Amino acid sequence: MKMKNLFISFCLLIFVSSCSERISIAQFSDEDAPIYPDYRDVTIPVNIAPLNFMLDADVEDAALLIADGVDTLTIKGNNGNFAIPPKRWKEMLSRHKGDSLSLVVCRKEADDWVAYRPFVMYIANEPIDSHLAYRLIAPGYSLWAKMGIYQRNLENYEEKAIYVNRVGMGNCVNCHSFCMQDPNQMLFHIRSHGGGTFVYNNGVKEKLDTKTDHTISNLVYPSWHASGKYVAFSVNKTFQLFHTKDPKRIEVYDEASDVVVYDVEKHEIISAPVLSTEGGFETFPTFSPDGKWLYFCVSKAVEMPNDYAQARYSLCRTSFNPETRQFGEAIDTLYSAEKQGGSVSFPRVSPNGECLVFTLSNYGQFSIWHKEADLYRLDMQTNELKPLTAWNSEDTESYHSWSSNGRWMVFSSRRDDGLYTRPYIGYMDAEGNPKKAFMLPQESPKDYYTDLLYSYNIPELITGEVDLAPREVGDWVWSNDVIKVK
Repeated sequence: MKMKNLFISFCLLIFVSSCSERISIAQFSDEDAPIYPDYRDVTIPVNIAPLNFMLDADVEDAALLIADGVDTLTIKGNNGNFAIPPKRWKEMLSRHKGDSLSLVVCRKEADDWVAYRPFVMYIANEPIDSHLAYRLIAPGYSLWAKMGIYQRNLENYEEKAIYVNRVGMGNCVNCHSFCMQDPNQMLFHIRSHGGGTFVYNNGVKEKLDTKTDHTISNLVYPSWHASGKYVAFSVNKTFQLFHTKDPKRIEVYDEASDVVVYDVEKHEIISAPVLSTEGGFETFPTFSPDGKWLYFCVSKAVEMPNDYAQARYSLCRTSFNPETRQFGEAIDTLYSAEKQGGSVSFPRVSPNGECLVFTLSNYGQFSIWHKEADLYRLDMQTNELKPLTAWNSEDTESYHSWSSNGRWMVFSSRRDDGLYTRPYIGYMDAEGNPKKAFMLPQESPKDYYTDLLYSYNIPELITGEVDLAPREVGDWVWSNDVIKVK
């Protein structure tokens, strides 16, 4: 992918001569266009919906000019919003996969048009999975009136609810997870009345009671085994601590936690001493794509809540044999909190197993309110660790997931306003280099993101649409047909 100065100059000449309403650019400004969302110089999939944006400036007349060397497109602003025609957009992306589009935003001053500095959008060769699943939740912490799990078609703007809590019992719904980005294998949790773990496995629906006499809680923080036969979970004795002055607002901490694995076919929970130590907090398990390794985060146990800031989590792994259900006796430490100083959460292994991305913060295991929380990439061959600078910001990055081809990652970030998490999509090339990420596009971003009083929580890329509707899931929630796991 490349950008050529001569090509941009050529585009500008086309812009001047080919517009349906002639736009004669009288002046070229050195200013960057103040657009929202910031889509300047981002790398995008060939199958993404149009990246509509607005000009965040007090300008009465504005225009967007897009050129690809073959076609040109002029879009007049509507109250500062630019709506790109989907058909023309799709044609442009298809023609220039692996290359780029050049864009210029213009404003009218008196009778003349002034062009902001041109920018580009790079078009990757690899597509992104067609759908994104997420929870929408108001940041209310303990009370809620409405929340749900939704899915969005990334190739257009269609959003559908998978489940909303008002058709059930108004309960908290959380921790949705998919097996290898497969929309036909998912699970989620519902708390309180009618609660349980709900497993949707290729059309078969099961409601599980996962609390046993030998575990400290119900199962949370799931990660599917590639075979679909197992799901790794943690069991956590979790509490919230509210700050009155600290900008972090809230701490979520565990007084105890262990890692277990659930056998989907036998409805059994299995574990091992290395995953459930007396002197440690184990959490956030995740399987490797080949199913032979189980990664998790572990901290030395500290007194909670007095010493919550002393809890720092290392990244560890142990072997797993899916045929015998046996775990290894040894633990490999891939990131040592004691030696390296940070605290790891949300480890996610790439689909090819070559690298692992996790969130690194100063302390603790639930980093979603830690402004210092950033994404890091660990090379599994060389053990090289580097920050994903092109994706990180001055605010929180967390809750990330891979695409099935390993070239895209979606993550949540508070960079927009410091309060609500929004989903960002980033491209990673074959050498592991991240490119500038972009906010999930909306048909009218100004109206949508300004008015949306909900956070995007646990964004997960999936390869198609989940064939579940809210009413169907609501009936499932109300059902008394519950399987008690052993």
